[in-house]
This record gives sequence, C-alpha cells and structure tokens, in this order.
Amino acid sequence: MTALPLILHPDSPDETARLAVVLGAALTAGDCLLLSGEIGSGKTHFARHLIQSLLPVAEDIPSPTFTLVQVYDSTRGEIWHSDLYRLTGLDEIEELGLSEAFSDAITLVEWPDRLGPLTPDHALHLHFETDPQDELKRRLTLSWTDPKWTTRIEALK
Repeated sequence: MTALPLILHPDSPDETARLAVVLGAALTAGDCLLLSGEIGSGKTHFARHLIQSLLPVAEDIPSPTFTLVQVYDSTRGEIWHSDLYRLTGLDEIEELGLSEAFSDAITLVEWPDRLGPLTPDHALHLHFETDPQDELKRRLTLSWTDPKWTTRIEALK
C-alpha cells in the first residue's frame, strides 16, 4: 500500500525546525527517515532540530558529512544520523552498521539514494526542495508505504 504523498510548504527555517520537532515527538526505536534533496535544501537543518528535540541535554549537532555517522543517546534510545554523500559502495554502508540501526534505533539518513537495495521498506521519505523565488522557503514532500506513518504524520498537516 502506498499512501499519497503529503506536501508541506514551510515558510522559514524556523517553520522547518518546528516540523522536525513535531515529527520527532512521534518517533520510536526502529523508525527510519530518509532525507533527500540538493545540497543546501534543509536536510541537515531539519535533522539537527529533530535530534535536539529528543536529547535529554542540549548538545552540538554537527553535520555527519565527514564522520559519516553521528550517534546520540536520546530520550527514545539511540539516534543515528548519517550522511552517505561521500560513499561509493554498499560495502561501505554495511561497515557503518546502518542495517542493524534500522531495526534498533531512530535513523536519519541524508543522501539515501546511496542505500540502493539496503533501503528499509518501513522508512519515511522526506524530499526537500528550495523555493526558487525565496531561498528561505521549502517544499517538503513526505511519502511512505508502511501504514504506521499515516497516523504518525497527522500532526504535520
């Protein structure tokens, strides 16, 4: 079953951050968010605010572009934030341990196209686009096949 995509139009970085916090409140261990979009479209901004909203104590949330994966202990278990932009093969993804994290942790994956056949079926896909008329505005398209997301994203509408 494929649900119709939900398209949101956050008007500012603050609105994008608010959406991240609202979605974060619905997440549990085993949830996977796949964040796609061009460089600068808001993927890391969204991830930072979502992660920050689930941490018991505020901390810096760096981009995982060079470390590939950052792991955080949250109020809901581990959060894995990964950036696969620099990876070239599935063996590199396997070495990161993402396959296990998909079932045990909340995972946020930037550049999920690199996952190929390792893409989890239960993931929520979030595609970020910058408004060509206003660089602060975004078009955020959410799509999913797992029915659990249908009720979880109600708060975002």
